[in-house]
Amino acid sequence: MTARIGVVTFPGSLDDRDTQRAIKLAGAEPVALWHKDKDLKQVDAVVLPGGFSYGDYLRAGAISRFSPVMVTVIEQAKSGMPVLGICNGFQILTEAHLLPGGMLGNDHLHFICRDQKLKVENAETAWTADYESGQEIHIPLKNMDGRYVADERTLDMLEAEGRVVFRYVVGGAFADGFGNPNGSLRDIAGISNEAGNVVGLMPHPEHAVEPLVGSGRTDGLPFFTSILKKLVNA
Repeated sequence: MTARIGVVTFPGSLDDRDTQRAIKLAGAEPVALWHKDKDLKQVDAVVLPGGFSYGDYLRAGAISRFSPVMVTVIEQAKSGMPVLGICNGFQILTEAHLLPGGMLGNDHLHFICRDQKLKVENAETAWTADYESGQEIHIPLKNMDGRYVADERTLDMLEAEGRVVFRYVVGGAFADGFGNPNGSLRDIAGISNEAGNVVGLMPHPEHAVEPLVGSGRTDGLPFFTSILKKLVNA
């Protein structure tokens, strides 16, 4: 049986079609989901894609969090269904309290778009099993409100529980993809919930899945092969 992975489209979503393509390339069946519908069409996992849902009014992801589809996504995520939030999707997951902390505007107050170097900190989540812990990858990044923040107690908890999934790699030339691009605390680029089925990150793995499209790299494809193997072996 082919795994079915839903991709939610909100008003202002930009990367839903790219995400569907990445899922198909990995060997799963992409299923389009509409933000006004509570029905998840019996999918096995859900991706909240990047974009600027509702124009990022109030706060990025703050309105989408109350979309009818999120009622079911929140319920199913708490029951163990794998959910991935990419960029705006990550922002929505924090607004929905499926992930702790929040997102603020980039510390330099400018939109940034570039190939970003990341370190895989946790290769044991539902979405990262095809990576290796400590592996460094290049994933495209594009955001205006990408600065991850949380109080010190929450940050310490994430570190202690191994829930920092990706970190920006510092120590090299910014032009080569090194460095913290938005001021995220502790260089955090992505985190997970306690169970590891919900993951959010700011960079865009769906833009790095085939050599001739996007960044020209395939460093993002393991996100989608990881979840496929997880679902097939479940």
